[in-house]
Amino acid sequence: MTRKPDGPLRTGFTTGACATAATAAAVEVLFGGPWQPRVEITLPRGQRVTFDLAERGDGPGWARAGIVKDAGDDPDVTHGATILATTRHGKPDSGVTFVAGEGVGTVTKPGLPIEPGEPAINPVPRRMMRETVERIAAGWGVPPDVEIEVSVPRGREIALNTWNGRLGIVGGLSILGTTGIVRPFSCAAWIASIHRGIDVARAAGLPHVVGSTGATSEKTAQAHFGLDTSAMLDMGDFAGGMLKYLAKHPVARVTVAGGFGKLTKLAQGRLDLHSARSRVDFDQLADVAASVGADRAEIAACNTAKQALDIVGPPLAQAIALRAAVTARAVVASAPIAVDVLVIDRAGNIVAATDPE
Repeated sequence: MTRKPDGPLRTGFTTGACATAATAAAVEVLFGGPWQPRVEITLPRGQRVTFDLAERGDGPGWARAGIVKDAGDDPDVTHGATILATTRHGKPDSGVTFVAGEGVGTVTKPGLPIEPGEPAINPVPRRMMRETVERIAAGWGVPPDVEIEVSVPRGREIALNTWNGRLGIVGGLSILGTTGIVRPFSCAAWIASIHRGIDVARAAGLPHVVGSTGATSEKTAQAHFGLDTSAMLDMGDFAGGMLKYLAKHPVARVTVAGGFGKLTKLAQGRLDLHSARSRVDFDQLADVAASVGADRAEIAACNTAKQALDIVGPPLAQAIALRAAVTARAVVASAPIAVDVLVIDRAGNIVAATDPE
């Protein structure tokens, strides 16, 4: 896991902002202007920012510019990637159109904000690029009939470290961003990925999804239920982010799968399961352990949830699973969703499970 740096954190720029800057530089040359070493764009919230060109090239009817993405202090998998925009003259009255180049994915499943068959360039980056072309075209007194091909060298390889595969985005990365700015160690991007996973599952008509706290619990739950990858949501610590979205965008059944420690926090009413933002209450855990016949004082003196589980065993895991299910069901109470819980140990064994209800 990447450690959060000490001190103030440096912000960065999204792939969408980089693609827009590359487009601005390239389309200026496409219309007849000279290359400049730097390019300025306006972000969705009005900030004006400047990028250095990392690559440039042009020929009859085309111009290409590249920007190296700087994600600031965020551990973004696309940090350091080169975002290229190749601009070409489009057909008369075609307006601005988009093409997925090398390393940029194509949407293949419904449920995302971009229709199947389209390049995986999200709506805000599309708008930013379109408005940039229209502004520059107006300055030259020409129509904004331009094709923009966005590409990311090594993008297909980098995308293996993202959610794209399970979301049905094939061939590479998505061009993302709503503000143009990457906030270091932001929870928002992860939660947004969970939401998109739910959207894809709903659009596919899947009756059952699983939110897992980690890779071991996901692998075990997927094998246990025999589910497609599209049904698996990388919930991580964001149980609340997943459950609250499901309450408004329901599926028939959700399973919450995770380790004993994380699910103990959920059983105790915590919806953010990260160690920096919630802790296991050992007094509460001792009360639960006592209810299944354990020595309360012994459990209250434990240093970790695993230590308590090792002492008491499956009866404690089952009691925690039942209480975690109560917490989860309370979040989605207004929606027609059956909720169940799997407690999975570090070896990938299911040590407790509740019935869906």
